[in-house]
Amino acid sequence: MFTLASEPLIQEIKLDEKPKGIRLFVKREDLIHPILSGNKWRKLKYNLEQAKKEGHKVLLTFGGAYSNHIHAVAGAARQFGFRSIGIIRGEEHLPLNPTLKQAAEMGMALFYMDRRTYRQKQTKEVINDLRELFGDFYLVPEGGTNELAIKGAAEIVAGLADNYDYVVVACGTGGTASGIIAGLEGRSEVIGFSVLKGDFLEQEVDHWLSKAGKQELANWSINTDYHFGGYAKFNDTLIHFINDFKERNKVPLEPIYTGKMMFGTFDLIEKGYFPAGSRILAIHTGGLQGIRGFNQRFGKMINV
Repeated sequence: MFTLASEPLIQEIKLDEKPKGIRLFVKREDLIHPILSGNKWRKLKYNLEQAKKEGHKVLLTFGGAYSNHIHAVAGAARQFGFRSIGIIRGEEHLPLNPTLKQAAEMGMALFYMDRRTYRQKQTKEVINDLRELFGDFYLVPEGGTNELAIKGAAEIVAGLADNYDYVVVACGTGGTASGIIAGLEGRSEVIGFSVLKGDFLEQEVDHWLSKAGKQELANWSINTDYHFGGYAKFNDTLIHFINDFKERNKVPLEPIYTGKMMFGTFDLIEKGYFPAGSRILAIHTGGLQGIRGFNQRFGKMINV
């Protein structure tokens, strides 16, 4: 079995006031490992075991130029004895940004795919072309979400010693939220904060819960009010919140996922969304490596 570390710590977050006795905690999944942090490790764990079981030596996956997933797969491959191939959306840009530079340094072979073909990356034709080009490999889907990832993500909450009324988490593909919902088995209300525009994530979560045999669970919702304009979009309000949150709590956030989730949670507390006495657990899904690339692109906006 692939293992990294003991169960991450849970710490309480400072609120200016405790409205109606509400308490907010964060589960520091970002501290699992310096490279394989947060939900990326959870989603990769059982995929790595399956790849080893099937005798594969190479992991192949997809992602954008600043992808946390690309970075994590490169690190996992190095740590557990695989070779790795990253298919990057779009054109090559040199010098490499911090994410791709470190992925390459960890041994990942980077190849670039035009955006039109990339949109067809899940088709048999594209996968067969990749197998002809690279030979045998274990395919890890973009973002890492598949049935094995749901199993891994369920472990984020499976060992919780305390009870929480709400568990909140950032959502990109819906895989982590689906695993958390499945793992809780109705014990808490789950709120997934979408970091993308649109309402498609509800269908994704329904799909993955059905795959996991947990389609009867209804203790969840997807909030679409805090994406700040869409994936990787931000404004000064979000950046100020992230920097202030770190100063107050000594917990770093990033602007793509965890910053939006925590901002949304604070805003809902302020607006009286949560009942009196609620205990809320926020899941820190990592992704902090992306801060380097963000600051490189936009100036040193986020304090590190």
